[in-house]
Amino acid sequence: MTDIKRNFIGGEWQAATEASENRNPANPEDLIGLYARGTAADVAAAVAAAGAAQPGWGRGSPQLRADVLRRAGDLLLARNDELGRLLAREEGKTLAEAKGEAMRAAQLFHFYAGEAVRHPGEKLDSIREGVEVDVMREPLGVVGLITPWNFPIAIPAWKSAPALAAGNAVVLKPADLTPACAHLLAEVLQEAGCPAGVFNLVMGRGSEIGAALVQNPDVAAISFTGSERVGRGIAAGCAAGMKKVQLEMGGKNPMVVMADADLDLAVNACLNGAFFSTGQRCTASSRLIVEDAIHDAFVERLSAAMGALRVGDPLEAGTQMGPVVSESQLAGNLDYVRLAGEEGCEVLGGQRLNRPGSFQAPALFLGARNDMRTSREEIFGPCASVIRVADFDEALAVANDTPFGLSSGICTGALKHATAFRRGSKAGMVMVNLPTAGVDYHVPFGGRGGSSLGGREQGRMAMEFYTSVKTAYSFAG
Repeated sequence: MTDIKRNFIGGEWQAATEASENRNPANPEDLIGLYARGTAADVAAAVAAAGAAQPGWGRGSPQLRADVLRRAGDLLLARNDELGRLLAREEGKTLAEAKGEAMRAAQLFHFYAGEAVRHPGEKLDSIREGVEVDVMREPLGVVGLITPWNFPIAIPAWKSAPALAAGNAVVLKPADLTPACAHLLAEVLQEAGCPAGVFNLVMGRGSEIGAALVQNPDVAAISFTGSERVGRGIAAGCAAGMKKVQLEMGGKNPMVVMADADLDLAVNACLNGAFFSTGQRCTASSRLIVEDAIHDAFVERLSAAMGALRVGDPLEAGTQMGPVVSESQLAGNLDYVRLAGEEGCEVLGGQRLNRPGSFQAPALFLGARNDMRTSREEIFGPCASVIRVADFDEALAVANDTPFGLSSGICTGALKHATAFRRGSKAGMVMVNLPTAGVDYHVPFGGRGGSSLGGREQGRMAMEFYTSVKTAYSFAG
C-alpha cells in the first residue's frame, strides 16, 4: 500500500492505511491509482490546520493571494494535456471535453487572481453628522468544499479559487469516484506557493468525510454540489450548526423547440445538451418540449443524429460520447430506460452496449408526458424525454412544471417567443438558441427551487458567499 495517493493536510502529504481503487469506466483493466480513504480524524486535522493558517492568509496582502492563484492557473495551463487525459480516464469524458474542462479550471484561477485585488468595499454617508460608515467584506474562516464526480477539476476550481481569493482556508472533499483530478489540484497549489494549511485535501466516502465537515464546529461554511437528497441533508446539518451553506443540486432542464425554430440549430442544440458528457451534467437537456407542428420532423432528425453519435473510448479521436461513470450509475440509468417503457413511452436506444466498460447507447423517450417519473426525476445519464405541446403557452407551462429550476432553453426564430421565454422561465439560467449546458466562468451560475440554495457560484457573485459583511461606524468628532 506504499503507492497510495495521499491526503494533503497542513502542507504535508499524510500517510494512509486504507485506499480506494480509481478505475477507468471505459476500460476496467486500467487502474488509474489507489487514493487514500480518509477518516473523520483526517477531517479534524485538516480543519485545525486550516484554522491555524487562515488568519495570516486572510489578513495578509491580497497580492499574495493573487500571485498564488495566478501561478496555479499557469501551472494548470502547462499541465493541460496531462490533466485532460487523466480526467478522460477517470470520469469518461471525451478527450476534447476533458481538455476543455481542464482549461476552464485554469481560467477560473486566473479570473479569481484578479478578484483577490478587486475585493470591493463601500463608504457611505451616515445620517448623523460627524459619523462615517464603512461596509467591508471579510473572509468567513474555514470553508468545507464538497464536489461531485461529473466535473472533477472544474467544480473544485470554481469553489476553491473564490474561497481562497476571499481569504478563506479550504478543506476540499472530492467525489470518491473521481479523486485524481483534485489530487493533482492539490499538487498544483502546493507548487504555486499556497501557504501550508490554507488548502487541504481529504479524500474518501461522503458519508464519513462530508458528514465530518458539516458537523465540525470550526467550519464556517459548506459549499456542496451533488444530488438533491444529499444536499437536503447537508442543509439540515448546516442549519443545526448555524453554518453558511451553498447548494448546487439537480436539474430536469427543459429545452423548448418552437415551430419557427431553425431545425438544424435545434437538433444540434438538443443533441449537445442531452447527450454530450454522456448526459452527466446538471444542466443537461432532459426534457425536450416540442411544438406539435414540427414534432415529427424534429424527432426524425434528432433520432437520426442520436443514432449516428460515435460512442466509444474517450481517448480515441472521433469519439463523441464516452462511458457512464460507473457500473452503479449505469444500472440506475437502465432502470429508468425500463421505466420509460412501462410508463408508455416508445424508447429509442438506451441499451447497454456489448463491449467492456460502462457504455450505454443514448436514449429518447418518445410520447412522454410531463407527469411521468422519467420526466420529473433527474436520471443523470444520456436519456431525454420528448414531450409534444400545442403552442408556446403550453410549452412554457410544461417547462416550468418541475421541482427544479437550474437551466432552461428555447429554440425559436421569433423575438416575441425568445423574450417571453426569458422573462417567464422559472430557471436560474436561460438559453436562447443555445444548449442548456455550457456556461461562462465570469458570470453567475445557479438555479431555483430544488436545484440551488444559497449564493450563486462563479463570477463576482461567488465572492458574496465566501465573505461576511461588516458595517463599521466611526465618529470623526
